[in-house]
Amino acid sequence: MTTTPRRRAGLLAAMVLAIGLGACSVTPPSRPNGWSTPEVLVAPSAFKGVHGLAVDAQGRLLAGSVVGNAIWEVDRNTGAAKVFIGAPQGQADDIAVGPKGELAWTAYLQGALHYRERDDAPIRVLASGLPGLNSLAFDPRNGKLYASQVFLGDAVWEIDVAGQKPPRLIAKDVGGFNGFEVGPDGLLYGPLWFKGQVVKLDPADGKVTPINREFTVPAAANLDGKGKLWVVDTYHGQLASVDLTTGRKTVVQQLNKAVDNLAIAPDGTIYVANMADNSVQAYQPTTGQLRTLTSGKVAVPGGLEIDGDSLYVTDLFAFRKVDLMTGAVSDIFRMQSSDLEYPFSLGLSAQQFVLTSWFTGTVHVIDRTNYKTKALIHKLKAPSDAVVLPDGSLLVVELGTGTLTQMSGSDYQQRRVVVSGLQGPVQLLLGRDGAAYLTEAAGTLTRVNLADGAKTVVASGLAMPEGVAQTPWGSFIVAETAARRLTEIDPVSGAKRSVAENLPIGFEPGPGMPAPYLPTGVAVAADGTVYFSADRDNGIYRLRPWR
Repeated sequence: MTTTPRRRAGLLAAMVLAIGLGACSVTPPSRPNGWSTPEVLVAPSAFKGVHGLAVDAQGRLLAGSVVGNAIWEVDRNTGAAKVFIGAPQGQADDIAVGPKGELAWTAYLQGALHYRERDDAPIRVLASGLPGLNSLAFDPRNGKLYASQVFLGDAVWEIDVAGQKPPRLIAKDVGGFNGFEVGPDGLLYGPLWFKGQVVKLDPADGKVTPINREFTVPAAANLDGKGKLWVVDTYHGQLASVDLTTGRKTVVQQLNKAVDNLAIAPDGTIYVANMADNSVQAYQPTTGQLRTLTSGKVAVPGGLEIDGDSLYVTDLFAFRKVDLMTGAVSDIFRMQSSDLEYPFSLGLSAQQFVLTSWFTGTVHVIDRTNYKTKALIHKLKAPSDAVVLPDGSLLVVELGTGTLTQMSGSDYQQRRVVVSGLQGPVQLLLGRDGAAYLTEAAGTLTRVNLADGAKTVVASGLAMPEGVAQTPWGSFIVAETAARRLTEIDPVSGAKRSVAENLPIGFEPGPGMPAPYLPTGVAVAADGTVYFSADRDNGIYRLRPWR
């Protein structure tokens, strides 16, 4: 039988998978002398999920990133992007420009609102202690500033720009008043995320008046000054206009799902942000032309797993598959248009995907045969990774409790703590010897006997180890993110060998976030090729073995 290189690689990967299932045996490749320099599999991109947009008084297009802790400036002609306000003060879910050129932005994860009068002025905190502080807008007539909480809260506030008075509560439990704008009449115009409506809200008394009820998940709305309200629906990936007089909705442009915000420039150009694509697009209402200024194939890549010619990736705002032969990226799920819950890490078995989110306290079990959700396990204490055991049960590590727990039963409610006292467990795998191996932020690669919970330190002195994968010849590749390197570890002797140095990994967390913030994923193919996700530049790379 004649086989192509692609088919040979797939057959070899299938045989290695069969080894793990005990179906047959095959001689693994020998340990290489080393690895090549990193090659790009999926190209890097700006941002780490892009959200709020604004065109400031100087004509600059500004884009906010929550996870990336920064505001970026995007060239409106070339799409070139650069950091405008860096971490941690630059964290921005939404950005607003005042009538005198003032700039304000919401730090969603910090629950704070930042403000500065001009580029060379100091940054001030006008409000704090408001979890989920999301959107904001100035009244162009008088400079009043309004802000809303969404997801981690549900309220609308007036913020004192002078910083002398505490925020004034305007309304609460309104239904998720997301990206909004202040109209010439002083009313707030915006969407209700959880009610599928576009409304106007009176800041004097909090009264809400629906304008249109035909949206599914409206994320943001902006006025064009010509009697229309422009709205993005993140569930459908649509840009629509709503006539303020009649309330009539017109879908004008189909976009990708997971669109998050928009801004209208003085010349009428509508800029739209997509969190899952790290993209900013420009739409011209007069011509219907849509132009992509900047984008990425992945947004915030984390956990990696290989099966045959496919590399599966948890991408925070999406769950994706990468073709290892071509580097082509395809979506499996996207945030807002599925039940995906901000996945950071990934486990893989022949029957299931297991996605984990420390942020939402969730383990998401997906059936690989039909891509349907088998279980969404909530209320966990910052789970950082999970794997499937041969009997179908799960092993889950929790940052919040420092435990490794086996979960079983039809609803995974039967719990057995295998081991406790772990020091910042990050990533987990099931070794070929049947034991669990995990990285601990304290600096160790640890082996856990699943029968009795006995712990053995395989290697210590590691610099913030995160992703871990086992090679075909039995060693482990660990991402030492604080040292920005990949290291090979012999499980018998604990001996270490550098795989690659000076890598774009080890992105620093913002205030209040756990140190294993964006996990660097590691995967090893059947031939010994090493793949890793890069949280500093959002790329995915590979290193080929040489023998």
